[in-house]
Amino acid sequence: MKILLTANDITGKGGVERVVCNLANAFDELGFEVEILSFYQNGKELLYSLNPKVKLTFLKGVLDIHTKKPFLRFFTKTLYRFYLAYKMKQRYKDKEIIIYNCYFYPYFKNKNTKYIKIHHQVFKRSYSFKNKIFDANIILARKEINRWQKKLNNISIIPNFLPIIPKENANLHSKIVLSIGRMSENDEKRFLYLIEIWQKIQEDESLKEWKLHIVGDGNLKGQIQAKIKALNLENSIILKPFTQEIQKEYLNASIYAMTSRNEGLPMVLLEASSYALACIGFDVLTGVSDIIDDEKTGFLIQDNDLNSYVNKLTILMNDENLRVQMGRNAKEKIKNEFSKEVVMQKWIQLFEKQNQSL
Repeated sequence: MKILLTANDITGKGGVERVVCNLANAFDELGFEVEILSFYQNGKELLYSLNPKVKLTFLKGVLDIHTKKPFLRFFTKTLYRFYLAYKMKQRYKDKEIIIYNCYFYPYFKNKNTKYIKIHHQVFKRSYSFKNKIFDANIILARKEINRWQKKLNNISIIPNFLPIIPKENANLHSKIVLSIGRMSENDEKRFLYLIEIWQKIQEDESLKEWKLHIVGDGNLKGQIQAKIKALNLENSIILKPFTQEIQKEYLNASIYAMTSRNEGLPMVLLEASSYALACIGFDVLTGVSDIIDDEKTGFLIQDNDLNSYVNKLTILMNDENLRVQMGRNAKEKIKNEFSKEVVMQKWIQLFEKQNQSL
């Protein structure tokens, strides 16, 4: 079987790019012929590894669909997208499966190709009536399944997976709380909010030895640095740049803290749990509650309840035995629900179902 996966820009640093590379490698290992089509290339190189047999193609001369120029903006949202859809129809007649992870739609379809869309964002951001074009729509988490099913009758839940479940566990004796993510202008990960939480944590004299490590890069970094300085937290909050050796950060921490405004199915939370880290996060849309079982693998906090977040984080910081137990449960959950073997079986079942409808 020949499979094509699409991406907006596969050279990006985000979770979607990582998921696409993971999927491509997994399909390749199952014996499929796999290609990735990236509509853009802003980076010089791929940040996530690909198996040698996975073909990588960049579409040359593509207009920027994010342009702010009025005429070009109209053009890229209308005629240009139809042009790309027609071009893909002509170029990829031999593909049995095309999996979309981007903003484009298959307005023109080949009869013997099945078109699948993975929705990496929440319903409000990802749903469009145009999703009916696809033969199957994949969501990553359970929380909004009812909303999706009211609009589409071809919805399946297939979560992201971890390619490898690490043998190592985090150092739960350490006094480090970890948070990782892109520091985007709109503060999607709410690092500014996390800093406010940490300020309250630092009011407890018994927790003064603890450090908060925030790993990431982006346009908001200067503002984050300024807020840390303004609150006199430079000695307890350490900012670190994006790194491809992120496992070292997980292994050196004893708690993972997430404060995101919304998520799809956060890869960092899967990774943190796989290293037996107890996790804490707001119960936002969508995938945080699929990974954190409240009071079993970590703590789920009602969104925007800052005081509860501070209280539960304080409990974790003060109780190493609780961190060990929750971390052990978290790792077991990842093995049972988010391993490559478990998730790829769901993809195989979906393909079999699609083939039956040809």
